[in-house]
Amino acid sequence: MRILSGIQPSGTIHIGNYFGMIKKMIEAQNDGELFAFIASYHALTSVKDKEFLEKNIFEAAVNFLALGMDPEKSTFWVQSDVKEVLELYWLLSNHTSMGLLERAHSYKDKTAKGIQANHGLFSYPVLMAADILLYDSNIVPVGKDQIQHVEMTRDIATSFNNTYGEILVMPESKVDEEVATVPGTDGAKMSKSYGNTIDMFGTKKGIKKQVMGIVTDSKELDEVKDHTTCNVYKLCELFMNNDELKDLQQRYATPGEGYGHFKLTLLDKINEHFEPYVQRRQHLLDNPKEVKEILDFGASKARKIASAKMDVIRNAVGL
Repeated sequence: MRILSGIQPSGTIHIGNYFGMIKKMIEAQNDGELFAFIASYHALTSVKDKEFLEKNIFEAAVNFLALGMDPEKSTFWVQSDVKEVLELYWLLSNHTSMGLLERAHSYKDKTAKGIQANHGLFSYPVLMAADILLYDSNIVPVGKDQIQHVEMTRDIATSFNNTYGEILVMPESKVDEEVATVPGTDGAKMSKSYGNTIDMFGTKKGIKKQVMGIVTDSKELDEVKDHTTCNVYKLCELFMNNDELKDLQQRYATPGEGYGHFKLTLLDKINEHFEPYVQRRQHLLDNPKEVKEILDFGASKARKIASAKMDVIRNAVGL
């Protein structure tokens, strides 16, 4: 079973990204044959700054490698290092109706938010289809907002196969119904858009400031506190086992401690959990050549498969 995931090079990552997507992607290395790429071509729909894009691609690679992406277990590469995806993108464009693209929720949502409409943004689903179909992907883990793109991929593949035979593998979307909704510092879903995040790889001072800024009620030290409604406790649930949570519940029920004490407990757990990853990340930041070699190795593996697939496809269409 081949699993394919795309990683946006979007800069700083937070603990909501980790528990919502990254952790499960890393674990997928043990569930099947994981193909994971950094979506450099897709990023061009919103990033028009060379240095910024290069920096984000490098940091995305460093972050995922630090968190456990294993180049021996998985195929991990930068999308633009395998040019065959653009050739397939063009071939699939000739099997994609305008009506199909016009119904894309993502395009409508982005243009409604003021993002300038252009061909890249409009044809984004075709490039995503090429990403998926080039590697004979069986499973594509997605959020609910991306299900439509996988369905569009299936429509495009069906049109191609109806013309040239059963050449493209039909992918299935996989939606994790138990994706953790990680609360931000204000209690809403953690998101950079809301400015309510706790960074994974920020400075210790910066992370402490974010944790200490978590919104709570105004109960005093000598009052009993309700852990079931507390944002601090909800975040502690991500890092503590059952015994630790029972101890923390008892502390909430016992007057004498304030929310600042509970925040410091959470901070300790965050630092403890991510410390090994922080050390691994720093090693990679200090050794960019090692990162490049890993990505080149992944690209060579991906390119071998992509090249063989494109030979079949070119022969089928008469090129």
